[in-house]
Amino acid sequence: MSSETLEPKVTKVTTLSSADARWVELQRIDWEDQTGKPRIWEVAARKTRGSSGIDAVAIAPILLHPSRPDSTLIVLQYRPPVAAVCVEFPAGLIDQGETPEDAAIRELKEETGYEGKVLSISPTIVSDPGMTTANMQLVVMEVSLKEGDPEPQQKLDDGEFIERVVVPLDGLHDKLVQYQKDGYAVDARLYHWAAGLEFARRRK
Repeated sequence: MSSETLEPKVTKVTTLSSADARWVELQRIDWEDQTGKPRIWEVAARKTRGSSGIDAVAIAPILLHPSRPDSTLIVLQYRPPVAAVCVEFPAGLIDQGETPEDAAIRELKEETGYEGKVLSISPTIVSDPGMTTANMQLVVMEVSLKEGDPEPQQKLDDGEFIERVVVPLDGLHDKLVQYQKDGYAVDARLYHWAAGLEFARRRK
């Protein structure tokens, strides 16, 4: 078997019926606007939402090190829907019977190898309300590091190819702008968080 690393690429796009889809389905929403006029909306809905009512978590890790600036941890992975490598927070779906806190701890360890404690969990927020029912919670986690700590091992599932990048918080916004210029797709949730940090930093 060849050990050659290939560039991921989309090879074919076909129309998929809801009945044949494993993860999502298309739904028609009949609703009435503020004047009572009947209207129709088309939406993509996840099939995997569990009893918690929350689809997923995104994790904002805060890395604290005795001799390095406070940083965060972002991940790079190819996303077929946008045919590009995306720059994102670590994230993942919540398993059945799992709390958002437990999911965040699990996903951070699986995707990055790092372990930390939960500092805060956002209310349930929506991702793209004009197109999908998908929702999530943002979990801020603190990762305390020591001098000489080795980089932890990721615990990726088969088919997952995730690159970790540690970025100082003060440089996150500019780093994301550069990623976009270099042809990467930057996730909106990560960019909005970074833009908020940058706005607050400049207001000081």
